Amino acid sequence: MYDIEMKIDYNQVDGFNRYTTDIMAEYQQSIEEGLDIAEHKDFFETVAAMKNGEEKTQLSNRIFETVMNAGIREDYKYNEPNELKKIKKLRKDHNFDTVMPDEEELRKKLLGAWTGRACGCLLGKPVEGIRSDEFIPLLKEIGNYPMHRYILSTDLTDEICSHYRFFLKNKPYADIVHGMPVDDDTNYTVLYQQIVEESGRDFDSEDAIKAWLKYQSVYSYFTAERIAYINFLNCIQPPATAMYKNVCREWIGAQIRGDYFGYINPGEPEEAAEMAYKDARISHVKNGIYGEMFVAAMISVAAVTDSIDDIILGGIAQIPATSRLFEAVMKIYDGYKNGVTLDECYAYIHSAYNEHTDHGWCHTISNAMIVTAALLYGEGDFGRSICIAVGMAFDTDCNGATVGSILGMRGGIDCIGDYWKKPISGKIHTSIFGIETINIEEAVEKTLSHIK
Repeated sequence: MYDIEMKIDYNQVDGFNRYTTDIMAEYQQSIEEGLDIAEHKDFFETVAAMKNGEEKTQLSNRIFETVMNAGIREDYKYNEPNELKKIKKLRKDHNFDTVMPDEEELRKKLLGAWTGRACGCLLGKPVEGIRSDEFIPLLKEIGNYPMHRYILSTDLTDEICSHYRFFLKNKPYADIVHGMPVDDDTNYTVLYQQIVEESGRDFDSEDAIKAWLKYQSVYSYFTAERIAYINFLNCIQPPATAMYKNVCREWIGAQIRGDYFGYINPGEPEEAAEMAYKDARISHVKNGIYGEMFVAAMISVAAVTDSIDDIILGGIAQIPATSRLFEAVMKIYDGYKNGVTLDECYAYIHSAYNEHTDHGWCHTISNAMIVTAALLYGEGDFGRSICIAVGMAFDTDCNGATVGSILGMRGGIDCIGDYWKKPISGKIHTSIFGIETINIEEAVEKTLSHIK
């Protein structure tokens, strides 16, 4: 008999025990999904207020069972399936004129997409997590409001840093980096190129799972991805990996993973969206899945048209017109067409989602609204658009990266000014085992080889 005392430290969370510590995020998520659980709100609140420990863990298991067994409210107006066949039946087609680029032009577009993603990500990376009540004063104090350039290390004196709760020192600012620093937003683009290289265009969800486990540690994944990763290790299979104790199942994680599927499907948004679906379903449900499909499709459309309208409408055409994401994107689109100003749009997004909660700040829909707004109000200008995306706060590096990727594909490398490209230096650093740093031009050549 082993003389070992089993000790469990329930305070060692670090993202591994999120379900127990984010009980009210589960409540909010479930209500938004239309689950009939309102009568249990007091129970959720009681458990959420408890100290971490065995009793709280057991009660959180009961909450999970309650959620899994809940039906949809009769008054719920959305229809949001997880199955691809059902998703396709609820789409609203959008027809548009296309011009397929020749190989040399496509090469420039792909170079723009890869580079644009890195530039937009770098713009937002140093301030990821800042809230607008500090971000706007900071930008004003350093002479960068409305945002129109990178934030630099030289902007941030000790005195300026002392004015803000958000930690501003020792961040990867554009004037001190040499290449795109390691970031999950760019890691995924490189990783999915590797998945297609190894498993082909007909890869499946299991191929993606195996690559996650093979090429990165658990600390390279966050929110829904980290939860799904742990579920993989516990032998849970998709789509249950996306649902089992995953309060982040509609957060932004999948939306930042779909770019490569757009890159290798120029002018084929349906195929891009289907590839994105195979990936998204391992960690997300409903609008979490739709976000990745939306972005992949927009990038695919951006390869064959300059029209911002067609890029947005062609992308949103790949998800259910009966979903919250479709409704939210069209709210931004219709507002722009009806004369809503950028400031009014900003205020609306911040009223619809609370950036001061993890759920609001990190949700697919809040950030997809920002991406849509940046594309519209940026009017095709690369620098202006990524600055709008980042300047709206919420998930700054994710939204900057997505907008940069879309517009880089639309306009090609020549639409990105030297100012934006200089810090990237044509390379992306990663935390992917065995890859570490890639040359963007070489990644483009491999991308071309993956296009059918």
